[in-house]
Amino acid sequence: MQRKAVRRALPGIAMLTALVAGAAGLTGCTGGSGTGGTSDAKAGGSQVLPAQPGKYRILPAPCKAGADSKRLKAMLPAAESLTPEQRDQVYAGTADASYDGDRRVGCRWSAQTPEETRLLSVGFERVVSYDRAVASDDDKAHQVFVRQLTDAKLPFPGPTASPVPTPTATVAPTTPAAPQPGGGSPTPTGSPSAPVELGSRVLEGLGSEAFVEDKLSPAGAAAAQSRTVRIVFRTSNVIVTLEYSVQPAVPGTVPSSAETQDRTRQLAQALVERLGE
Repeated sequence: MQRKAVRRALPGIAMLTALVAGAAGLTGCTGGSGTGGTSDAKAGGSQVLPAQPGKYRILPAPCKAGADSKRLKAMLPAAESLTPEQRDQVYAGTADASYDGDRRVGCRWSAQTPEETRLLSVGFERVVSYDRAVASDDDKAHQVFVRQLTDAKLPFPGPTASPVPTPTATVAPTTPAAPQPGGGSPTPTGSPSAPVELGSRVLEGLGSEAFVEDKLSPAGAAAAQSRTVRIVFRTSNVIVTLEYSVQPAVPGTVPSSAETQDRTRQLAQALVERLGE
């Protein structure tokens, strides 16, 4: 009789043991204290989202972006001796060799007349952050821009940055003119004002951030001074570089800083609109 009682009790003990084991297993899954477990956001854990990709996934055709024929003809006057076919070739531009058209593209133009030679280049770089858990594409592009700004020896704009002075024209001192015979008005003497040099500086209102470099080659007795204006601007994760050079053929001729910068900036603004900033 005792043996039968023990046999009847065994199924009940086995069922009780299974229930206890199941309860222990459920408790272990929800504890979240193991080294291989992941935190549950609903249970109060934090989840770090990766940084967002940049706005631009592709780049425009560099020889056509923003540089319409009217603007190109103003920046690159061609010799009158050229045939219509040769003029079309000048303004068509030459694309830079690129192994990855989604990351870096560019185009170059050149025009020559008896008076001067003008060169223009436009380059686009799409910046990609390979570790978006650390930085987004926009943040990475900002870092690249700051590095170029530093290479140009320009201060980064901000509350602690020193203002960048704009060079002003130097006016030669004048001396009072002697009275004219017969009581006429005196004739002013002295040299006229020197051309205004705008200089290199940070630009406002162009893309997300921008700067301009203005360089004039050293004066020489047998060579004219050439001027090169370079504008670099960033819009989201794309950095655009424009370089415009004016090289006169006649010694003693100095290209205008204001005119060269103005034409380069107009093209830069057209590229910003083309990119949709």
